Amino acid sequence: MRTALTRTFVGAATVFGIAAGSLAGATVSSAASEPAARPAAGTREVSVLAVTNLGLTVGRAKSWQCFLTRSGYEPWEHAGLLGTDSWKAAQRMFNARGFSGKSKLVVDGVVGPLTIKALQRFLNDFGFGLAVDGIAGKRTSAAFYEFNGVPMPNDPRC
Repeated sequence: MRTALTRTFVGAATVFGIAAGSLAGATVSSAASEPAARPAAGTREVSVLAVTNLGLTVGRAKSWQCFLTRSGYEPWEHAGLLGTDSWKAAQRMFNARGFSGKSKLVVDGVVGPLTIKALQRFLNDFGFGLAVDGIAGKRTSAAFYEFNGVPMPNDPRC
C-alpha cells in the first residue's frame, strides 16, 4: 500500500514538473549555456591531508613520532597528529627493516592495507601476536596504543 502511494505521488510530481516547465516556456534550446570549465584550484601537486592516528591519543602519537625520529626516520612533525609525513617515515622504516613483506611499500603516506600489514608485522616483532590481515581493527589499534604508551625521554619535541 505504501509503495503504491509513493509511486503515485512520484508520478504526479513528475507530471506536474513537466507541465510547469512547458508552461514556463523553458526548453533545452533556450536555456543559458554553461560557462567554460576552469580548474577550481592551481595545478600544484595534490597531497593527502588526512590524519590517521589509528586510535592513538595525541600524546601516544607524539611517542610514535619520537620513536620514528630516534630510529632514524624523521617524520618532520611532532604534534601528535599522524599525517602524511609521519606515515611516510613509518613506511620507510617498515621497508628498511623488512616488515613490508615480499615487496616494498610505496612511500606515499597513505595508510592502506599494505601499510597496516607492515605495522602488524612490526608490532608482532614486539610480541603482540596479531593476524597480518591489513585491517586496522580493534586488536591492531589496541596493540599500537600499548606500544606507544611509554614516552620517549630526552627529546625536546616530545
